[in-house]
Amino acid sequence: MAQAFKGFGTALAAAILAACASAPAPEPLSGDLLIRDVRTIGFEGETPAILEHAYVLVKDGKILAVRDTAEGLSAPETVDGTGQTMVPGLTDMHVHIWDEAELGAYLSWGVTRVRNMSGLSFHLPLAERIEAGEVMGPHLVTTGPILNSPGPNAQINHQMVETADEARAAVAWQVEAGFDRVKVYSNLTRPAYEAIIEEAAARGLPVAGHTPEGVREEGMPGEKPFDISFEEVLADHFETIEHIESVVWHGLRNRHDEAAARELARKIAAEGVPVTATLLAHRNLLLVAETGGAATSRPGTDLLNVVEQQTEGGNFAFWAGQDPAPVADDAAFYARVAKIFQEEGVTLLAGTDAGIFTNIPGKSLGEELALLTAAGLSPYDVLRSATYTPSAVLGTAGQDGCVEAGCAADLVLLPCDPLADIACAAEPAGLVYRGTWLDRAALDGLRQGAAEQDADRTMANVFGGMAEYGVDLSALTGE
Repeated sequence: MAQAFKGFGTALAAAILAACASAPAPEPLSGDLLIRDVRTIGFEGETPAILEHAYVLVKDGKILAVRDTAEGLSAPETVDGTGQTMVPGLTDMHVHIWDEAELGAYLSWGVTRVRNMSGLSFHLPLAERIEAGEVMGPHLVTTGPILNSPGPNAQINHQMVETADEARAAVAWQVEAGFDRVKVYSNLTRPAYEAIIEEAAARGLPVAGHTPEGVREEGMPGEKPFDISFEEVLADHFETIEHIESVVWHGLRNRHDEAAARELARKIAAEGVPVTATLLAHRNLLLVAETGGAATSRPGTDLLNVVEQQTEGGNFAFWAGQDPAPVADDAAFYARVAKIFQEEGVTLLAGTDAGIFTNIPGKSLGEELALLTAAGLSPYDVLRSATYTPSAVLGTAGQDGCVEAGCAADLVLLPCDPLADIACAAEPAGLVYRGTWLDRAALDGLRQGAAEQDADRTMANVFGGMAEYGVDLSALTGE
């Protein structure tokens, strides 16, 4: 019997060897760039898709192949990824771009796509120049100018509308200008808001932004509800609702009530409307309060647009003089709401409000990911909110936000495992940008270049754009 088993084992081994010998060799493929022996993470599923010791071949700005062997793969440029992790390029779903100078800062921190949430006419040709390779910067998605009505949250750069006719005309103007998505704001009157929703739907435009409240009256929101309820807006199915703090203000009437937050989360999840968290935006208000204003000049703030920063003086002074304690209480509750939303199935997106106040372009996204993790979300869910989920929301899933053959070659090389420590995602070791390898030195160069600003160009772009939709610039120009 032992001899029989010995003979069977010999035959089995021979069969295995024969099968291996007859297995076809991997198809030879030639590309532009080969990243060798790197750990990859995919975020399409509910759990991470991890491939250890992967070989990623890039050609013509796309991933040509991802294999577990280098056999058959060749490229004139190779990068050793040993001990490092590759993830899709990061998306910041809420930024404010004022000039092309700051674009390099985003890339330097691994942000390969941004959604600009206050559009001006210069953003449209800028986005085209980025795609044509004339300007180095993250892929730029933009709304049109912010649509709002007069009220406590009105700002000079808003496109102001009060009546239905004015609102329809504003949407029509934005479409004719070339914008393909609309941003709304909190002071919109009911007639204007309803007309925007109808006109945008008729033209096939997604709507995002703050949830409009209607005309703010005395006693709102504590003693009386808003004119437009949060639930009414929720039923209009925004592309995204912006800012957890705004959701608390409108949806909870500013109450720190966890049970009510959970009930609201279930409503949002049932409607399938994503929320851009932007915990960082409020955290930086707290930071300025805690430091008595010193945080407004902390390292990295030189990357903020100098013209925009000149408009922030009043905000800086206000928050520098605030008692930090209640601001900290608010921040803690917003973090708790983020966790409740995640538990109840609300789709969360990573966004930062970068470009305004002290929210540093690019760097802010790593800080936002850390805040979401500190709120109790897993590093995987947090990274998913900045990779796959933005692609799903923006309609590009399978084209980007992934590390598979056919995906865009916008990839971040991290020096460690971000699933073990989210801080690993805060400073890339390198970046594949549209198929081109940028090492740490190149990223440092982009960051340094972002501090070299052109104030005259900014003013021409911003003031010129605002004048196009009727903003009275006399208060700014003194003319």
